Amino acid sequence: METKRLFAAIKIEPGKEFLEIYNSIRQILDFNIIKWVEPENIHITLKFFGETSTDEVPAIAEALSLSANGIEPFELTLENTGIFGSYYAPRVIWVGIKHNEMLNRLAGQVVENLEKSGYLSDRQNFVPHLTLGRIKEIKDKNHFQEVISHFSKYSYQKQQITGFELYESILRKEGPEYHVVEEFNFR
Repeated sequence: METKRLFAAIKIEPGKEFLEIYNSIRQILDFNIIKWVEPENIHITLKFFGETSTDEVPAIAEALSLSANGIEPFELTLENTGIFGSYYAPRVIWVGIKHNEMLNRLAGQVVENLEKSGYLSDRQNFVPHLTLGRIKEIKDKNHFQEVISHFSKYSYQKQQITGFELYESILRKEGPEYHVVEEFNFR
């Protein structure tokens, strides 16, 4: 049985300001061991499927296509920097997304339509964010905390969202490679 590692996500196109902030954080925290997400791979995950049989792709695509119904293009504000995990054991550095009704509606429809197709949600609340880096080791926790605090209220960019994608993630030593399996445009 052939499988693909799949996830549904909204692609983010980092602009000049976004990249300046991202590169500053990356540079300042360079002495720590952090697996940074490459700018071209930055996205908002709507649903992570993991290893999935290729036979299931049509049903997933159908459910995702239905999820785009009634969603109108919307603008996202990417702002604030934070961490998942605790001060003692931070796991992820993220960029937040200002509350957006249309994004929440889309996420809800994705869960609902996938459940109808037999894909149960992981029951975690949808926390829209962009992962910037996955933390392996922090050498100086106080310095790390100061840096995150410094960037905590930064505004990264606004972006118009007109659809989302189903991606295949191919894990490579250099980092993951994402391929669009199907695109879903709002109408």
